[in-house]
Order: sequence, then C-alpha cells, then structure tokens
Amino acid sequence: MSAAVHQTASSDLEKSVQTLDLDVSDENSSTIIPVPSRFKKWNAKIESLAGLEARGITRVRPEERHAASLLAYVQMALLWFSANLTANNLAVGLLGPLVFHLGFVDSALCSVFGALVGSAVTAYMSIWGAQSGNRTMIVARYFMGYWPSKIACVLNIVIMVGYGTIDCIIGGQILSAVSGGRMTIAVGIILVALVSWVVAVFGIAVFHIYERWAWVPQLMVVFILVGSAGPKFDSSLQSVGNPTTVDANRLSFFSLCLSVPVSWAAASSDYYVYYPETTTKWKIFLMTLSGLTLSFVFVNLLGVGLASGISSNPSWSDAHDISSGALILAGYDGLEGFGKFCGVIVSFGVIANNIPGTYSAALGCQVLGRYGKAVPRYVWTCFIVLIYFVCAIAGRDHLFEIFTNFLALMGYWVMIFVSIVLEEHLIFRRGLAFDWTAWENKKVLPLGIAALIAFLVGWAGAIVGMYQLWYVGPLAMMVGDAGADLGIWLGVSFTLITFPPLRYLELKKFGR
Repeated sequence: MSAAVHQTASSDLEKSVQTLDLDVSDENSSTIIPVPSRFKKWNAKIESLAGLEARGITRVRPEERHAASLLAYVQMALLWFSANLTANNLAVGLLGPLVFHLGFVDSALCSVFGALVGSAVTAYMSIWGAQSGNRTMIVARYFMGYWPSKIACVLNIVIMVGYGTIDCIIGGQILSAVSGGRMTIAVGIILVALVSWVVAVFGIAVFHIYERWAWVPQLMVVFILVGSAGPKFDSSLQSVGNPTTVDANRLSFFSLCLSVPVSWAAASSDYYVYYPETTTKWKIFLMTLSGLTLSFVFVNLLGVGLASGISSNPSWSDAHDISSGALILAGYDGLEGFGKFCGVIVSFGVIANNIPGTYSAALGCQVLGRYGKAVPRYVWTCFIVLIYFVCAIAGRDHLFEIFTNFLALMGYWVMIFVSIVLEEHLIFRRGLAFDWTAWENKKVLPLGIAALIAFLVGWAGAIVGMYQLWYVGPLAMMVGDAGADLGIWLGVSFTLITFPPLRYLELKKFGR
C-alpha cells in the first residue's frame, strides 16, 4: 500500500484519537483557556471535512503510525524532489554569475557542493520525526530547552513566510511574462497563494498526495527548458576579479547555495511523524538526502546556465531586465505557444515548494505557547498565507535583494541550531533514550541555559562575519577586495566551541 493511501486511510483514525482540544491547558499548569461553545461547534464541523487533518502539534503515538513499506520510503524522496524542483530554486543559480560575478564552472561547482552539504544537514534533522512522533520544533525542546527553543520556532516561521513570499513572486513574474505583461505580477501572486492555501489547509495527507505527483509535469518542462535553452549556455564564462576576490565570491555563493536546502532542517521532521518508530534512520537520511540533492543540483545548474547566457543573448538580457521570471520564460524562446504553456507549468510548480513551508509555519505558531495551540492549525494556515501574500505584493520588484539578504541570513541561525542538536546528540545523549512523551513537561526537558548562551554566542560570530547589503561584519571585510560572507562558518565555529563546556556545567549543576 502506498504512503499516500496510508495517509488517507488514517484520516478517520486521526480524527477519532486526536481532534483539537480547544480548552488548552499546559501539562504543568492548571491554567485553562476558555473557548466559546459556538466556536467549538463551528470548529468541529470544519474538522469533519473529509481529508482535513485535525491534529496539531500533539505527539503521534506509536499505535497511530502507519506500517513502513518500500513505497513509503520512496515517498520521502518524492516529497523533497517535488518540493524543490521549482523555479524559486532555479533562480538561486542565477545569482552565481549575476551577483557574485562567477564563471560557469565556479558557479556550477559551488551550487552542486553547496546543495549537497545543505541537503545532508536537513537529512540529519529529518531522522527525529519517526523516532519521536513529534514535530521538529517540539523536538527542539529536547536540545534547546522549553523556552529557548521558542526563539528557533519564531525564526523558523520567518523562514517559511520568507520562502512563501519568494515563491509567490517568482510564480507571479512567470505568469506575467507568459501573458506578455497583460497580467500583472500581483495577479499571479494571488493565484499561487490561493492554490497553496487550499492544499496546506487540508494538511499532511492531501499535501503528501500532491507532492507525490507534482514532480512529473515539473520534470518534463524542466527537461524541455534544458533542450530549448541549453545550446545558448556559455560554459566558457569566466569569473571576474583577482584570485582573492574570486575565492571570496566562491565562498559567499557556496554559503548561499548551502543556506537554501538547510533552511528545511528546522521543519524536516514534521512530515515523517506518521512513520513507525522502527523506521530505519539511515534509510530516512538517504531518501531525504537523495530527494533534496537531485532536485537542487538539477535546478541550480539550470539557473547557472541561464545566467551564463545573458551576456551573449540580447533577448535574454532584455528579459532579465524585466524580471528573473521573464528570463526563465525566455529560455523557451522558439517554442511559441507551447513555450508559454511550459512557463505556466513552471510558475505553478512553486506551489509544491510553498505547501510544506506553509504547513510547518502553521504548526510553529501552535508551538509558541498554549494560546497559539488553542487556535486550530487550519486557522494559522490562513494567517500565514495572508502574511506572505502581503509581503509578496510589497516586495515583488525586489526579488534579488530578498534572495541575497534573506536566504543567507536565515542560514546562519539554522546552522547554529543544528550544531547544538548535533553536539547534544553525539556528546551528551549518546546511547541514552529520549522520553518523547514528555514533550510538554518543563520539569523533564532541559533548562536550555547552555543552549541559549551558545546560540547567542553563535549569532555574535555570525554578525561579525556576515556580508549583507545593509551590514558587513568587520571580519567579512578582511576577505578579498569587497569582502565575503563568513556568517555561517563563524556562527557554527563559535557555537561548537561554546556549547560543550556550558552544557557540561549545566548537567553538573541541574542534572538535566
């Protein structure tokens, strides 16, 4: 039986064992949030809709999981392949030649190895979902403590809203280009946001089915784009600048390409909570890694190729002056109406990237506290979609600035967070079992003092090494003529050095 069938077949079980408890109380507190009975009845009617996931952040108990199967493992790879074989990730590849002035080979190598490293980080974080039955930001409580983990939760919501914004802009740009400018970018943004909202509201069963098949048309039109635009790629394009400056730009672009797949790390366990506890960790890691790496490498290289051909193709240059979405559509030049049809498919492909992020951001809002938990997941989904819709409308003419600043900045904190998880796992919890049932018990969870201090120290390292349009750290300016983005590397280094001694003292003093 396929994973999608497992998900659908379990919808009734989910509703019977876990409908939303609107009179929310903390396990360690007698505080109860009263909810009007009228709202309860209205909520019950909505949750009774076929296919709608009623569960919020409550742990999925072992008896509620689905049996593992070959197709269930394949679904892991397909989820990530569908979600990232998209135009927004193709646009990342454009930045190598266009923003960092790197040649074709340099850009290609940085994008491939950056995608591989970032995907490996996310694949590691994905193993916790099946083990625990908890969402990623609930799992974070076991490594950062109940209260400090909320910082990571807020930042993760920001990431998902940011990517939702980028997806809507890219989709809107392509649809506008397909219409020859008759449809504004804003109308395209509305269409992408609307479809993303419909699927994300229904929850994990529906979006797993969507992701299972979304890659098929995307892969077809991307292969067509390779055949149409590939002959115009300029593989002889060389990097610009002296050797030191080129090295600095390589590091910056590599870090940016790493930041994109690694941004999924703080949500990757969310989609595996219905897999059994006995699911093999290395299989989860490899299937997640393969789905992420294949999709990112493919579209990143395609983006590099398109960018390399701008200087030698006037029509591409003119299209790029309009928008990156228009440049992608220009890659289908010569295919006439069929090329525009392919452009429409590409534009709606970003929805597959939008859905998981929207789903995880809504769960994150519930993780923030008992008041957030009292609001149904589907309501938070509506709120998240509204936020990134407004942001996309406001930022639709500033896509590259959002990419180069937002993506790298978000990569800083995720890598700092993963560094803490990795050291806690391998140094302090090696061979020790987690009590995953204590996900809301503040008396059992770590205090998080060591994690909080190490997290802040890591951010200090990231700040002195970051290179953004609005701020350049003093250490970043020491590399090359124009500087390099060292934020991720300094942030991780500061965290890895700081956390172990602090955690040792915390355990010695408090025992948890």
